[in-house]
Amino acid sequence: MARTSERSHWDKFWERERNLSEIYDNDDRIRVEVRKRLNLKDRITLEVGAATARDSVALSEDGALPVALDYSHAALKLAREASLDKNESLMLVCGDANELPFKTNTFDLVFHQGVMEHFKNTDPMTDECIRVTKPGGNLLVDVPQTFHIYTVIKKSMIAINAWFAGWETQYTERQLSNYLCQHGVKPWSVYGRYFAPSLAYRITREVLMKIGIKLPMRPVLIPPIHRLRAKIRTVVEQSWLGPKTAVIIGIFARKPEKQ
Repeated sequence: MARTSERSHWDKFWERERNLSEIYDNDDRIRVEVRKRLNLKDRITLEVGAATARDSVALSEDGALPVALDYSHAALKLAREASLDKNESLMLVCGDANELPFKTNTFDLVFHQGVMEHFKNTDPMTDECIRVTKPGGNLLVDVPQTFHIYTVIKKSMIAINAWFAGWETQYTERQLSNYLCQHGVKPWSVYGRYFAPSLAYRITREVLMKIGIKLPMRPVLIPPIHRLRAKIRTVVEQSWLGPKTAVIIGIFARKPEKQ
């Protein structure tokens, strides 16, 4: 039987009795990477597959006017609770990424992270994201990168039906760039990111939590070594090796001014 990623997987994930602060975020990478490249002050953004919408909230702090969409009611409930004290202007929408409920050419930036890899057929979602992006606006796609131990672990767990999301794929920088070109947008910038703390630590922490042992989310045992590792990680991420070996890659692609 073919594995799939379905709404039930995500409702189950977000309905877990677990404090939101106990779930790893993406280290604010969307805001950090966007801030390096774009000025979003008074610009309208759309986060597709927003889950808790923490990225949209972060972008709003840089002046963006955020809209966040997800099809899981459980995720949107958490997003509402998490954003109430931070951004009253955040618009949350329940909807299908394959049929976005927005007019064509609406948003200055459309982005998603941790989403596209769960779609067996990514074309409808991608076409919809591009449709609602303004001419000259940008699409940011953030997905798992192929050449990492994360891929091996993930594929093994999918094979025994133990992956939390049911199914997931991954991309190389070239694959993702070519895919976006085929859909009529022009890739112009790429980044790669590793996990911090490491994937090994995160797995260990998750396993121990199941038996009642709770490790700190972000341990700092020896501060000088911790800082050195962070510096080395940043240097590698920003080199040509980053997008080719990191666990996550993101590509910015611009929609042509004229269609």
